[in-house]
Amino acid sequence: MELLIPEWDAPANIGALATLRAGGYSAHPYGDGEGGLGLNLGAHVEDDPALVAKNRALLRRLLPQEPAWLSQVHGTTVEDAETAPPAAQADGCVSALAGAVCVMMTADCLPVLLCDRAGTVVGAAHAGWRGLAAGVLENTVAAMRARGGKDIMAWLGPAIGPEQFEVGAEVREAFMQHDATADAAFRSVAGRPGKYLADIYHLARLRLNAVGVADIFGGGLCTVSDSRFYSYRRDKATGRMASLIWLK
Repeated sequence: MELLIPEWDAPANIGALATLRAGGYSAHPYGDGEGGLGLNLGAHVEDDPALVAKNRALLRRLLPQEPAWLSQVHGTTVEDAETAPPAAQADGCVSALAGAVCVMMTADCLPVLLCDRAGTVVGAAHAGWRGLAAGVLENTVAAMRARGGKDIMAWLGPAIGPEQFEVGAEVREAFMQHDATADAAFRSVAGRPGKYLADIYHLARLRLNAVGVADIFGGGLCTVSDSRFYSYRRDKATGRMASLIWLK
């Protein structure tokens, strides 16, 4: 199993990691892209359920308990990792209980991991453009603050990069309606009127900054151009990676 360990100034009692594509039991098109087996953690992508279960069991060995697997719907609902019903529909997760694991699955959308400086609360968010524009990061930060979190920091995991994320004018407009400075995150595509290249990392930083989260780490890893990652836009039929965070 290959892992990505966040490089950030989180307190010592914060556990966090993100999975990559290789090192599991899933075969093509959920494999490692080079003919080997892959660590697909998504149970909703038509992979063999038994293989997904084996992949999740591999990951479970690294964690204090089973993660709070959610049904992600590109929305703004936030659940608590210790009380969320199985497969609850939500795109944010928080916890102030040691051992409870927040998890988000992605394959181009932006995973965001969060914690506070005191190491008392953690959160994770699935920030596809719809959820990001609708306020999933703001809701996740608010849920952390409701549990006593202060001085919150964030790590931006692997997502579709600004050279690959072509969107229509409606996406740009959705962000511009909220914040005119979001214009800086969009570049017109030459010869394609109404099409833009969007920087989802820049957009996430704007939304986090607006709610007082200034310490932001990560960003810059492109799931489409880097074959270590699953990418829906690149491959269509593909697996899902996981980004996880917990209090030790």
